[in-house]
Amino acid sequence: MKKIALLSGVFTLTFALSLQPALSVAQDPIRMPTVDTKLKLHKTIGGAIAPKSVRSSNNGLVAAFNMMYRHTITVYDAKSTRLIKTIEDSVNLREFGYRELSGTHKGAPVEGAFSPDGKYLYSSNYSMYGPKLFREGTDSCGSDRGIDKSFIYRINLETLEIDNAIRVGAVPKIVEVTPDNKYVLVTNWCSYTLSIISVEKQKVIKNIYIGRFPRGIAVTPDSTTAYVAEMGSSNVHKVDLVTFKKSKFTVGSGPRHLVLSPDARYLYVSLNAAGKVAKYDLLGEEPTRYVATGTYPRTMTISTDGTALYIVNYGSGTLSKVRASTMKRVQNIYACPKPIGVAFEAVHQRTWVACYGGAIKVYNNKLPKKLISPSPTPTDSISPTP
Repeated sequence: MKKIALLSGVFTLTFALSLQPALSVAQDPIRMPTVDTKLKLHKTIGGAIAPKSVRSSNNGLVAAFNMMYRHTITVYDAKSTRLIKTIEDSVNLREFGYRELSGTHKGAPVEGAFSPDGKYLYSSNYSMYGPKLFREGTDSCGSDRGIDKSFIYRINLETLEIDNAIRVGAVPKIVEVTPDNKYVLVTNWCSYTLSIISVEKQKVIKNIYIGRFPRGIAVTPDSTTAYVAEMGSSNVHKVDLVTFKKSKFTVGSGPRHLVLSPDARYLYVSLNAAGKVAKYDLLGEEPTRYVATGTYPRTMTISTDGTALYIVNYGSGTLSKVRASTMKRVQNIYACPKPIGVAFEAVHQRTWVACYGGAIKVYNNKLPKKLISPSPTPTDSISPTP
């Protein structure tokens, strides 16, 4: 048991952070494919947030990244949905080895990823603000000229404090940690690169040129290959994480977010401009399939069993649930204005949606009543930017 003290309250919330992977979900009450359940709103989380994204761990935590509008990362207990801690993004970069950068700097947390060992949370910062760091990023950059390089934060999950900062490129967006916990991968929107950070060395060991506006990252379970979306094109890049050689293939205009099927055979790609999601067979044996989900499909996530895709449509205000096998839409619900992030939380089988305007929607994946077991395992109580 680990105790984490709430900064905003007068009591201490104690909860177990089991480091055992939750993907076995031995006590999961769902006895049917996740795609055959129905989304039902469980709770709306408000407060001083403006979430650009949400991310879930495998041990019962969910984090929201609140950009420069709030300068915070908020961390929640996935079971109760209660706020555990609000992490301010202010740091002293000199303490992390950047001697030329004295004083206090603020970030702009945009996306994040939990380490597979359950020890850390990494967060990208759209820009940094403070002494000598004042050349702010932009979504319409032609290069990184005139824009300061930014930083990735590492947050210790035992203390929920920032314990390191690593300089990457200009306007870093997506962060992914390889399953073997060897690398942290970061796409740099304005530098047109993929930064590869050594977890052991805690520094960038390689920058790989991708092209205009790199964004989504997906990594194979064996940690040998990363796929990177080049949103300013129609291409996805395949990067060998052993040799660092790369190739590319075409999937459709404006690829934004990437998700792999559990067996790593299929790559799902949200096509922001087209309003569609593509299913690409990486073995090349099946034609690419597409499904229309809504206006400006942004972030996606996939259920633990690989049967259901969840897509937030920024322009439509909707959350789409898609059958992964057939790419047929099975549910489409209005979520909120400008839904922009989504995460599937495996421990409690919930779908979390980040609403850019200042809320998080939490949905249960509910069984039809007639299919519920008579003695189920106890459950819980109950402007567009790229």
